[in-house]
Amino acid sequence: MSTLAAGEWRLIGATLLAIALIVVLITKLKLHPFLALILSSGVLGLVAGMPVDKLIKSFSGGVGSTVASVGVLIALGAMLGKLLADSGGAEQIVDTIISRSGRRTLPWAMALVAALIGLPMFFEIGLVMLIPVVLLVSRRTGQPLLLLGIPALAGLSVLHGLVPPHPGPLAAAGALNANVGITLALGVLIAIPTVIVAGPLFGRLAARLVPDAHAPEHLVPESAGDQEAVRRPSFLATVATVLLPVVLMMGKALADILLDKENQLRRVLDFVGDPLVALLAAVLLGMITLGRPAGFTRGRMSATLSDSLGPIAGILLIVGAGGGFKQTLVDAGVGDVITNLATGANFSPLLLGWLVAVAIRLATGSATVATVSAAGIVAPLAATLDPTHSALLVLAIGAGSLFFSHVNDAGFWLVKEYFGMSVGQTVKSWSIMETVISVVAIALILPLGAVL
Repeated sequence: MSTLAAGEWRLIGATLLAIALIVVLITKLKLHPFLALILSSGVLGLVAGMPVDKLIKSFSGGVGSTVASVGVLIALGAMLGKLLADSGGAEQIVDTIISRSGRRTLPWAMALVAALIGLPMFFEIGLVMLIPVVLLVSRRTGQPLLLLGIPALAGLSVLHGLVPPHPGPLAAAGALNANVGITLALGVLIAIPTVIVAGPLFGRLAARLVPDAHAPEHLVPESAGDQEAVRRPSFLATVATVLLPVVLMMGKALADILLDKENQLRRVLDFVGDPLVALLAAVLLGMITLGRPAGFTRGRMSATLSDSLGPIAGILLIVGAGGGFKQTLVDAGVGDVITNLATGANFSPLLLGWLVAVAIRLATGSATVATVSAAGIVAPLAATLDPTHSALLVLAIGAGSLFFSHVNDAGFWLVKEYFGMSVGQTVKSWSIMETVISVVAIALILPLGAVL
């Protein structure tokens, strides 16, 4: 065995040991996930042979970059969600959904709403914005939380992995010189049946596998109550407020595709369509369109915004520690091991792209890292493909990047905390749902590659 091979096995063993340690610490010893992730990151780095100073710097950098990238967005999304809940705006949406959807069609309605909202949004933002609606629909109808939550999660996740303008598919399309328009069209074509299977259909099974899933009480929006029901914002105002960041981010995405970098309109749209600016604008608008119709005083408005931040403190810490664990994996060289193992593989480009993305996703926990890395690995193969197959290769990589989210993925911990599940329950529902998305998508992509 060569020195390189021995080093590769050491990294693989360190990764498996760290993941097993996380599960044991949380499930058996009941340690808080934040502490479990810190300890497991240390074990991973030490077993992998990382210098202590590099290990600390790697973990700290991962925490900082994760909190910087999603922490403020989660906080703004929580503020908007709290405004929706306290003003009665979320209930207005719930009433409209319930009145226009039968009991059997509610899961399908949740999938559709999630897919539309998730088109230009990061998964974490869409989740934070949709969670009040999911919880209220579940409470008002008495339907199992996962029966409604899984379709919403599937709609968000599929769009995140398969459809531009999400950063993963766009980056892969750039690396493979694929046509973004063709990728978008084929992505929507693949996304529709994938959302159906992984959302409303799998949601029925998930609700039976985890029948007692329920959000922690402090995350469940309070009912506006009969006294305040007549003083809540209109459906139109509520939807306009929720869709404002969607429209702004979509405008930015279209401008990036259609306009030159020096175009003045593109510069404006790039600014207002940044997720931070778009969500901040939605919160400020919500203070007017949601708070005023509900009769909020300045003191009530301030209290509502302040109260939204307390419940997400634990979530932010867990997500940040998950980012630190992921960065430790990356800096230890796990991604390089996957690259070396996959370079000489003799598979079809579509299957190879999917498998490489699956391996990197399992090792690092990041769908975007998996997409970009896999695209770089298989880029030489794309040079021989026609535009249609180049686009399908982008989608195959995107499908692989969603495979089996587990304890090294920030999304895993977000879903666990918001839906009040244990690690095991999250695996049975969320992790399996992600795997269903990945497998169904590649099962549709491969035949398309054969006939197109």
